[in-house]
Amino acid sequence: MQSRKRVYTLGVEEEQEIRNALHQMVQDGSFNTKPAYTANSAAYPDGLMPFVDKHMSYLDANPKLDAYKYLANLRLKTRVTLPL
Repeated sequence: MQSRKRVYTLGVEEEQEIRNALHQMVQDGSFNTKPAYTANSAAYPDGLMPFVDKHMSYLDANPKLDAYKYLANLRLKTRVTLPL
């Protein structure tokens, strides 16, 4: 029995598009893009994984995700809203 879920794998150009979009989010002050804690002290000696690395790693670990939908949801989830 075959799985009906499509596996999305990013090509080199698509990966660069996603990476550029994440970098743009970091540069834009209207998104919460703080680094996240990581226990991987070999790769991140200060214990902080940058926003872009965190989400690119997540996409690599979950190839069934549609990266463009993930990015759209991430934009909604991390948008900083100002109080009225």
